[in-house]
Amino acid sequence: MTQEHIPAIAIVGRSKVGKTSLIEKLIPVLIRKGLNVATIKHHLHNFEIDYPGKDSFRHQEAGAKLTMIASPNKIALVERLDKEMGVEELCARYIHDMDIVIVEGFKATSLPKIEVFQKKVAQIPVCRHDRNLIAVVTDDPIDMPIPTFHTNDIEAIAGFIINRFVPTGRN
Repeated sequence: MTQEHIPAIAIVGRSKVGKTSLIEKLIPVLIRKGLNVATIKHHLHNFEIDYPGKDSFRHQEAGAKLTMIASPNKIALVERLDKEMGVEELCARYIHDMDIVIVEGFKATSLPKIEVFQKKVAQIPVCRHDRNLIAVVTDDPIDMPIPTFHTNDIEAIAGFIINRFVPTGRN
């Protein structure tokens, strides 16, 4: 069985430039336009979503490689990895029945990227030479040969994403 291609786009930038805030504003606009949206957040360090004493934590401590917590209205999955998975593998393995995947981080991915940029954080965009950089979101004047959007122009950013990544007739 082959999985249909679900478009994915990475929202990248240095720490504290507003990546999460942008995604948080984009999601409801994309949903309002009829899209099913998935997100993946890259975290550079280990993290825990469970804690000692909980049954699922005990399953992991006993050696389970994959543990799922399921309730009537949500699931969480914890899988122990021997090496970090790339975003493409994460999408292929875990994302289904979605219209678009918005990835936060994964600067090194070959996915198309929109960089959130603030001059108060750095003088130049971190992905400025990346051939996969397709747009910049900033409140600062910047000269780039790609589309540039103001941080608060969420409708325009959403429109750009839809026009570029959602098959015609889907939105």
